[in-house]
Amino acid sequence: MASRPRAAPASIPHDLSRDDLLEIYRHLRRTRTLEEKLANLFRQSKIVGGLFRSLGQEGESVATAYALDRRTDGTGDMLSPLIRNLGSMLVMGATPTEVLRQYMAKGDSPTKGKELNIHFACYQRGFIGQISPLGDLVPVMAGVTLTFKQRGERRVGMVYLGDGATSTGAFHEGINFAAVQRCPLVVIIENNHYAYSTPTSKQTAAANFVDKADGYGVHGEQVDGNDVLAVYGAARRAVDRARTGEGTSLIEVLTYRRKGHAEHDAQPYQSKEEIARWESTNDPLDRYVATLFANEWATDEELTAIAEEVDEELDRAVEEAEGAPMPEPLEALDDVYADARVTAPWTRREPPDPRG
Repeated sequence: MASRPRAAPASIPHDLSRDDLLEIYRHLRRTRTLEEKLANLFRQSKIVGGLFRSLGQEGESVATAYALDRRTDGTGDMLSPLIRNLGSMLVMGATPTEVLRQYMAKGDSPTKGKELNIHFACYQRGFIGQISPLGDLVPVMAGVTLTFKQRGERRVGMVYLGDGATSTGAFHEGINFAAVQRCPLVVIIENNHYAYSTPTSKQTAAANFVDKADGYGVHGEQVDGNDVLAVYGAARRAVDRARTGEGTSLIEVLTYRRKGHAEHDAQPYQSKEEIARWESTNDPLDRYVATLFANEWATDEELTAIAEEVDEELDRAVEEAEGAPMPEPLEALDDVYADARVTAPWTRREPPDPRG
């Protein structure tokens, strides 16, 4: 009896190619592995300050940023991350070595030890360093994207915030301004169920954050934040709307933070059963790999090779960062007193935006 012919692989959605799918996997793997290496350095007291991991929600950071127009000459889209959006910065072009040196407060880190974790910017590659007060980046990015509109540029901005930050005045003022001005801005609300240790149900009476889009008069969409391709699709639609003059969008990504607020947080407010359930059934990396295999979009050999390349890259980055010098003590006075040495602002380490 003749064997039945195998069905052709399913079509890849959202105009992505196989190369795109493999690149997305590389960014997912880099994000998780880099954070694991940072955690090891933190336990060795080699990290200065806190370490904020994105374990369990890396997929939405990578997928949303991948929908942007990424360039290296200062003419592409702009992104502003929050503490758990390391993946989005890697997609935009930040390097693991920069991130490691920044976390370790090295003298040759992007901010020369004056700032920590992912508090650094590169206008050329299209990312603005985060602001610690929650929600404050929404009005900042509203202003940035207003300049795109005023200059007639087909550029888009993307800004992230957690569910707790939606209760701040800055979020309300920023998204309301962006809505009224029809700024080309995409606002990503990461609903990971906790604002530090406060469950979502105790900080808002809204059933869904996407419902707030109607109140501001902007397009809203809710998506499974651990389904990488679904998140990419939602982000791509919002970016396309912004680029064609349809204004601001709000996307609520439903995800889960499997680590505490930071490495020092033992997360007693989360049950072990809850964490284990999300890890075993809803890990974004595992789900993405399963989708690639189920649709024959990638082979085990391809993904294994990528994982090995990532491991080698990050091992080299850690070695380089550990060997980098600490800042000279007197550099602490730079940019502080009028008669002291003044260095170029850390926001202008790269040449300025050629668009002015």
